[in-house]
Amino acid sequence: MKVLISDNLGEAGIKMFESEPGFEVDVNTGLEPDALKNIIGGYDALVIRSATKVNEDLLEAAKNLKVIGRAGIGLDNVDIPAATKRGSLVMNTPTGNVVTTAEHTIAMMMALTRNIPWGTSTLKAGKWEKKKLQGREIYHKVLGVIGFGKIGSIVADRARGLKMQVIVYDPYISAELIEKAGFEAVSIEDLYARSDYITVHVPKLKDTVGLLDKKAFDQMKDGVMIINCARGGIVSEADLNDALNSGKVAGAALDVFETEPPGVCPLFEIDRVICTPHLGASTREAQTNVAVMVAEQIIAFLRDGTVINAVNVPAVSGDLLEKLNPYLTLADRMGCLLAQLSQGAIKEVLIEYAGDFDELDLSPATTAVLKGLMTPMIKDDVNFVNAKVLAKERGIKVTESKVSESEEYINLITVRAISDKDENLVAGTIFGRQNPRVVNINNFRLELEPVDRFMLIHNHDKPGAIGSIGTLLGDHGINISRMRVGKEEGSDKTMIFLRTDMPIEEEVIEKMRALPLIISVAAFEL
Repeated sequence: MKVLISDNLGEAGIKMFESEPGFEVDVNTGLEPDALKNIIGGYDALVIRSATKVNEDLLEAAKNLKVIGRAGIGLDNVDIPAATKRGSLVMNTPTGNVVTTAEHTIAMMMALTRNIPWGTSTLKAGKWEKKKLQGREIYHKVLGVIGFGKIGSIVADRARGLKMQVIVYDPYISAELIEKAGFEAVSIEDLYARSDYITVHVPKLKDTVGLLDKKAFDQMKDGVMIINCARGGIVSEADLNDALNSGKVAGAALDVFETEPPGVCPLFEIDRVICTPHLGASTREAQTNVAVMVAEQIIAFLRDGTVINAVNVPAVSGDLLEKLNPYLTLADRMGCLLAQLSQGAIKEVLIEYAGDFDELDLSPATTAVLKGLMTPMIKDDVNFVNAKVLAKERGIKVTESKVSESEEYINLITVRAISDKDENLVAGTIFGRQNPRVVNINNFRLELEPVDRFMLIHNHDKPGAIGSIGTLLGDHGINISRMRVGKEEGSDKTMIFLRTDMPIEEEVIEKMRALPLIISVAAFEL
């Protein structure tokens, strides 16, 4: 088996590959895309960190590539659908650097609070600016933690040890679980209003890009301090710059940036900003952890087919995977759709399998539902291996049932998600042999292909509704590539599934919402 390591990897991981019988390992880092493309066809496994971009063009040349291993959590640099389509397993190491990143957050907060970087630089410059560099205590200060996943929960625990008052906002975790851990669950508005420090620990998603923007800063108390060791872009750098210059924000500690490396950045000109070059996971211990983990996982897969921390394939036998694969895709996308339909923290999921499933073991399909359900919440942290465990940790009750017949389809999967604010249902089936389709959303019967980006428009079923949508989009040069209409049972309302050739700007969506016959407009990404 030939393994290519194209990014820097801890020596412990390299030695594991070199000592494994039958394995040949090449360490070739810093390759240009064309150079990597020229050699990738000869390898069975590719080990990366964040530098290598595994896109469709590279994967097309990777004729023998069986597995891609990311030594770390984030998979923004891997085209997972393209890898799945070409049969390449994609795995990451989601637990290898959580403590390190949490500790870096605390270190950044302390350094910012006590002016340590400025004290060091001025003292080395021959100055003694003791009064000018007066700091503040963190004792009994309020730390607002946005995101209570693996890293956020560790940060909260460490801050509690420093005698800070910790408040937590996470829309995907119930208040009961947060309070059981010993912290106060609050709304995002309450967190903004009360916090002396705010730290973000959420994945970079459509809904979290620009989460801390001007509107958010305006709600915060004067003199708040901001820490971001999660992902660049979650904090709007332009709006943070304005908030720092106005005095609303007293200081900021940044480990991540909208563009990396950031180059010239106006924030660097402000004394009250401290920053590090994405060092959250950069400790000897963490790099050893992720290197060993990714080596163990790839060796286990290539040697005996054991799947660990895969994000695109469940741990099942090849025969069962072949039979279930279309349903796994369907279940994953149904779960992802339900997560975006739900308004509150999901507390219960009910899954019904109806029809002729030939006594198949459907537990992987249930796992796929849960993986899809939690992907919009925690993104790279969830995979086919840990989805059920993460659901249990979040207090989500899962119930499965099986009936032998489906009234209209040979096989039908129906998933109902109950949150603390609403209840939603999605049903889907397979058309032909391989084509997943959603056929029911709540009370609306319609057919949609659950892929990519699309919109669901809830409207009154009256003349002119569809025409007004088409006219508005046409006025903005947007072409409709696909549209389906579903009728609500016993009602005069319909739901429109809409896909366009280009993304629709938020300004146009707002205009659509204002049309007379439109009830609601929601954008989805699967």
